[in-house]
Amino acid sequence: MANLTELQRLQGLAAVSSSQVTILVLGSMPGAVSLQLQQYYAHPRNSFWPIMASLAKISLDLPYQQRLQALNHAGIALWDVIGFCQRQGSLDSAIKNEQVNDFAAFFANHSQLQIIAFNGAKAAQSFNRYVLPLKIVPQHIRLITLPSTSPAHAALSTKQKLKQWQVLADYLLS
Repeated sequence: MANLTELQRLQGLAAVSSSQVTILVLGSMPGAVSLQLQQYYAHPRNSFWPIMASLAKISLDLPYQQRLQALNHAGIALWDVIGFCQRQGSLDSAIKNEQVNDFAAFFANHSQLQIIAFNGAKAAQSFNRYVLPLKIVPQHIRLITLPSTSPAHAALSTKQKLKQWQVLADYLLS
């Protein structure tokens, strides 16, 4: 295992949102493939896009930028809890020295937000540890932890994950 001085400092991706979104899906920190391609959930075995295709009726054949626009149109924003960290590989368990994104600014610009959906336990844990103590989360926002769509979370199939992610369907814009 590399020591912390040998670990690369990683920067996450920018938030993908519009002022009208009602759901914010938060991951922990993009994996290596996503960072390399500068695309959320870029690993081909990640279940995120197939789940969104079902929930938000987004075609998987659309180019990445159009899928992002379709997500925003459906009321879904994407971001990560962690803006910077050190990590070797892609596993959440390898994240060190995490620094969270600026959620105060995000909440100030997204008054329609109703749900924060955590894509996996690490996202929820980091949010609870670093963001909740700041007391900046609007009280009306509901926090939901969902199973990770990562291929590393292989205990559930995409179909089983989708069943749990269905809780977001009532909050999608039509």
